[in-house]
Amino acid sequence: MGTNTVSGVDPDALRAEVRDKYTEVATNPEGRFHFHTGRKLAELLGYPVDVLDALPEEAVASFAGVDNPFAAGSIPAGARVVDFGSGGGFDCVVAATLVGAGGRIVGVDMTPAMLERSRRVAAALGLDNVEFREGILEQVPVDDGWADVVISNGVLNLVADKAGVLGEAARVLRRGGILQFADIAVGGEVPEAAKCDIELWTDCIAGGLSVDEWADLIGAAGFERLSIGRRTDTFAGAAGEPRARAFDVYAHTFRAVRP
Repeated sequence: MGTNTVSGVDPDALRAEVRDKYTEVATNPEGRFHFHTGRKLAELLGYPVDVLDALPEEAVASFAGVDNPFAAGSIPAGARVVDFGSGGGFDCVVAATLVGAGGRIVGVDMTPAMLERSRRVAAALGLDNVEFREGILEQVPVDDGWADVVISNGVLNLVADKAGVLGEAARVLRRGGILQFADIAVGGEVPEAAKCDIELWTDCIAGGLSVDEWADLIGAAGFERLSIGRRTDTFAGAAGEPRARAFDVYAHTFRAVRP
């Protein structure tokens, strides 16, 4: 994308910092971060206990989402699902339990360490219908109209060109396909100085939008029938909670249809 500045940051510099941060989450998931991770986080966000109990620790350890996108609506058996920013693969594993053997899951991520972990997890679980592809969300390596559902969890806030990513979601979805994601929302205006602070972006704070701004971008990408889920205090008890509270940062789920 060159050095064009979007939303106050250089997209290439932001991408490099995000890779560094989430390489650490992939390789040292027990480390200290400004956000929750792992099984504790999945429990906090309301993922089904029976699903969590059935998974080995490696499948959950590097999870770093902000809410439960599956709470926004059901995903049918046999569906083809693309996970934008699949990280350690936890949401792809959950999606695989929903779509069954007749469905397919493609996770897309730009961090090699996360891809290595997610592929290892899928292989260990025998999930032949789950694959992971390296790529950036502004240029998703998935064919036009392939997917029935696009999911994402706490990733779009880490991308400068959110409109471009939502456009990619529309491109890879079939007509009538579902966009279903969870991400950071803010209750007030983020100061310009914060928008230029890459550390605040990688800590999932500065890159959030208000609910109305998210809704406007989703509509502009061509989606309709938008529904917005619960407000979740995703930083409660995390190391970054004071800063999150200073910017009134929380999370929402969003669900919309490609006409």
